[in-house]
Amino acid sequence: MRKDKNTAGRDKNTTINPFVRGAVTILGNEKHQSISIPLFAILLSLLAGAIVILFLGKNPIDSFISLLQGSGILPKAQYAAKKNMLTDFLSMINSLTPMIFAALAVAVALKTGLFNIGISGQMLVAGFAATVTVGYSNLPMAAALPLVLVVGIVFGGAVGALIGWLKHRFNINEVVSSIMLNYIFQYIISFFINSYYMNPVTRQSRQVSAAARLTLTDVELYGLKMDIPLGFILTIPVAFLVLFLLNKTRLGYELKIVGLNRKAAKYAGIKVGKSMVISMAISGALAGLAGVTLYLGTFASIQPRVLTSVGFDSIAVCLLGNAHPIGILFSSLLITIISKGGNYMSSMVGIPQEIAQVITGLILLFSACGAYIRYRVELAKENIGNGKLRIENNGEGGQK
Repeated sequence: MRKDKNTAGRDKNTTINPFVRGAVTILGNEKHQSISIPLFAILLSLLAGAIVILFLGKNPIDSFISLLQGSGILPKAQYAAKKNMLTDFLSMINSLTPMIFAALAVAVALKTGLFNIGISGQMLVAGFAATVTVGYSNLPMAAALPLVLVVGIVFGGAVGALIGWLKHRFNINEVVSSIMLNYIFQYIISFFINSYYMNPVTRQSRQVSAAARLTLTDVELYGLKMDIPLGFILTIPVAFLVLFLLNKTRLGYELKIVGLNRKAAKYAGIKVGKSMVISMAISGALAGLAGVTLYLGTFASIQPRVLTSVGFDSIAVCLLGNAHPIGILFSSLLITIISKGGNYMSSMVGIPQEIAQVITGLILLFSACGAYIRYRVELAKENIGNGKLRIENNGEGGQK
């Protein structure tokens, strides 16, 4: 009788919460965890954001809908003349383009075990070089647009390669060198803008020519006046190109091996220093694309003594996308939607605009807990397996 009671107690203790079992079923598949866990983290962050909005006395559903309306995902109740949902959506895509390139730049460096925190500086160098060499020229559009891209890639890649070479040659930490170079480029370029290229009215650099701009502005089509971001055409092909480079080429294999274990890579005959320089050069080239699509696309000018926040935000976007090129496409879209929709949410719902940044921060915070979520899922899987084993043994022989 005592044995039966003990057996019943053990059976009761091994009963699994159905919610835990459901979560393990959804999140426990290791093949899909790179997608399911970030999505689960985003869901948790949106729930946390909804709680914050409730504390402010507002309706979370209305707030989230206004975010989507402000970014052109959903239609607004009314629009200004020559504007509609399409024009809002294209404006959001215009802001999305440099974010994708910048996040891809972070991802390539991370795969090699490097942390490129100098994306903003590389964007600035590429944007300034393309501005003074092509943006202020009289070249026709057919020649100017390809040259803008080439100049951005070359100058951004050169700065990235310099950081990688400093790491290889003198073992200077890439975080330190890239931060210092950010400040150096920021103030040198500001000196040249203030001395030679300043617009006295806007207090920014003179606008680039329309032929060299990567965003077609105020295009009238079907009774609408819209901005068309030409650089966005390259984002998806470049993301798949980076994916192919990392997963299907010898170079990509070597970069990832160096990122996993530099000593083992060196023992295997891989030139670690060369790999770091190449990785940072590719990262810088992608940052250069981000720079020209921002400074010769979205803005058409450069504000002196200011580093764009896109370079820093891209680090978080890359981590949210699990440093995977396809994941980065979706994470960039999510963060840009929240950023662009914040103004409209503030005006329509009466929530401070900073709440959009709070929601973004919550998404990034929960996404940073992806490793912990994975650990808890694996622990729950183990507990479920042990519980089943004890129940089966108890049923067969009454023993553990």
